[in-house]
Amino acid sequence: MSLNNGFAYLKKTVLLLLLPCASALAKGGGVAPTNKPDTNWLEIMLIFTAVILLAVIWGLGQSLLIFSRHLKDKQRKAANITILLIGLFGINATAMGQAEETVATMVQTNNYGGLSELEFYMLSGVIVLEVIVILFLALMARRTYRALMGLDEEKVAEVKEASRWVAWWNRLDQRFFTRAIPVEQEADVMLDHDYDGIRELDNALPPWWKYGFYATVVVAFIYIFNFHLFGTGKNPEQEYAAEMEEGRKQEELYKAKTKDLVDENNVTLSDASGIAAGKALYNQSCVACHAADGGGGIGPNLADNNWIHGGSMNDVYKTIKLGYPEKGMQSWQSVYSPVQMKNLASFVKSLKGAKPANPKEPQGELFAE
Repeated sequence: MSLNNGFAYLKKTVLLLLLPCASALAKGGGVAPTNKPDTNWLEIMLIFTAVILLAVIWGLGQSLLIFSRHLKDKQRKAANITILLIGLFGINATAMGQAEETVATMVQTNNYGGLSELEFYMLSGVIVLEVIVILFLALMARRTYRALMGLDEEKVAEVKEASRWVAWWNRLDQRFFTRAIPVEQEADVMLDHDYDGIRELDNALPPWWKYGFYATVVVAFIYIFNFHLFGTGKNPEQEYAAEMEEGRKQEELYKAKTKDLVDENNVTLSDASGIAAGKALYNQSCVACHAADGGGGIGPNLADNNWIHGGSMNDVYKTIKLGYPEKGMQSWQSVYSPVQMKNLASFVKSLKGAKPANPKEPQGELFAE
């Protein structure tokens, strides 16, 4: 078949493929849309995108036709590939026409920006199909151009090997990483040593290994001057002592910031000023039940060694904080702060061994610190 006959056959094939598209467009044009909004920007955008992609497909097809004409002596199958691509183009155009027919005849349901679900997916499918055709055309055009220019796979590989980035990396690797002798030059560095058929090469040490060794030498000098000559560095014992001192300072700072964070688990005895503040609170709130001297009344005696709910500092604080309402002891945590309850518990503990004027009989169990 001659070149002219081939292109004549190609034209007939294109016309046959485009007939369904023309039929679909004619059919769709005779039906009026139902409940169609005046302006649907989503539909306009999708159709505009499809038209632009069709133009791109047409341009790529023309480029591929030009490349194929130049390859008529090199690749006899180029015309058949072009017919296949234009066939895909015709099928795509047919699908586009059918989508337009569907858009024209369907009732609007406003599911996707004014488009029905079927309309939206039909237009989106057309665009996706066009993108696939464009990618396929671009791939075939690239291959055809390479064949036209004589860039086969081996030559392309050689061009890549000769690229400036590969050459730059080869120089860097040769200078700083391996510096190995190429295989074809191993005879120049072959030694006479032979161990059971294993020959020894006089290759240079890898630069990365030598530079690492040089770095350790520099670090060794820094260590000697820092720890042994100038004494600016700390040995492990000195570092431990410094870290312990830093921890002590941080602990003191934490305690200063959290002095009000007192509970029954970490409460400690207050100092003299705290006990005095606790006595004022006791006279204000506790005298009615425990007497001014702690001898007891409605409540138990606080000056003896017997305690109903425990006599440790933690137990006394917990009793003041939570109370025992079923026994008449209220909870004071909503009245006093944690520090105030600590001072109050410290004053109660200071009453041990006092001599009340009218002491109440001991209650509870004997407690010893």
